[in-house]
Amino acid sequence: MRENKTFFVRYDNFPAAEGHVEIVPKRHVESFFELTARELKDAYSLIRSAQENLDDRHHPDGYTIGINEGRAAGRTVDHLHIHLIPRHYGDVDDPRGGIRRAVPNCEPDAWAASPR
Repeated sequence: MRENKTFFVRYDNFPAAEGHVEIVPKRHVESFFELTARELKDAYSLIRSAQENLDDRHHPDGYTIGINEGRAAGRTVDHLHIHLIPRHYGDVDDPRGGIRRAVPNCEPDAWAASPR
């Protein structure tokens, strides 16, 4: 996989989809909010590089990019890692709501019916 001065890319141990990777800081950091400006730039650069690689290998229709920030958000490994998950039409029955489906009381049909 790829790396730069402050981050590396690795395949997820328990992938949610084929090609699911993590962008991981080399420095021990638990929180996204602890990253320096340089680390943020390096993380973004590697996310883009990994995305281009995954485009070539897996031809996804989209991506889910996520960070479980804190135990309350589902973090199980106390070292920051940014998930980059290739997505394809039909990989779930109804993808509407995306990450909002991670919390209760999420109803995409209500959004379509609500005035904006």
